[in-house]
Amino acid sequence: MEMESNEVQTARGPQEDEVKQFSVFMENKVGRLLDIVKVFSQARVHVVALSILDTADAAIVRLVVDDPDKARALFQEHGFAFTEVTLIVVELSSSAADLKAVLTALLQAECNIHSSYSLLTRPRGKAALALHVEDIEVAGSVLQANQFKLLTQRDISR
Repeated sequence: MEMESNEVQTARGPQEDEVKQFSVFMENKVGRLLDIVKVFSQARVHVVALSILDTADAAIVRLVVDDPDKARALFQEHGFAFTEVTLIVVELSSSAADLKAVLTALLQAECNIHSSYSLLTRPRGKAALALHVEDIEVAGSVLQANQFKLLTQRDISR
């Protein structure tokens, strides 16, 4: 049975639009982050969000990029140890009240936040917050119900 082209898009659309966070595990050594950025730069992959958790012996670099498929292939090709998760990215106005409203909505839904950081690029000139949450479906629903715009991979890609 053949699927019509719009059915294929519908079946694949949500996964393709998911924003992925890569957590890269590396030795805590000067220049290691630059090594990743150079590999990406040569392949025309851009980092759009970044967070680093530093310990005495190792670092965990959390990245969001504009081309997750290419980034995944580059990590594998160059032997970088990594994991990936899906994030919620919420657009914020310039008002500090937006952050409070996002956090309040997630609290009311009893949705834990594991990590969070802002995007380096500003889609449509607005701030954006990347959230790794306990339950992505609940977080997405409650934020949309509270009139927040959720950004997709397509929204943050160049």
